Amino acid sequence: MTSSIARVETSNASRYLQQLCKHWSHKFPVEFDTAAGYVPFGDEQFLRLSADANQLTMTLKVPGNGSTERLEGVVADHLKRFAFREELGISWNKPS
Repeated sequence: MTSSIARVETSNASRYLQQLCKHWSHKFPVEFDTAAGYVPFGDEQFLRLSADANQLTMTLKVPGNGSTERLEGVVADHLKRFAFREELGISWNKPS
């Protein structure tokens, strides 16, 4: 399983978590509350979200040695759309 993590500094973390989850709930069986979310993209690919007062943490998982770059771009683009009122720094990192 390949992982990629982005930690985004924002005071609107819970709001963005909920917006992302609600958006994808039309296509996927999403689970979420104000502090955590799970979006199963299918084919064993998923996104976990967690929010605290100052940070949104997004963790992508892709099966095998798959590439996460396309999915990273999709998630980041959606987040930027929802957060158009603020400039977010979204940087994905591969845990070692």
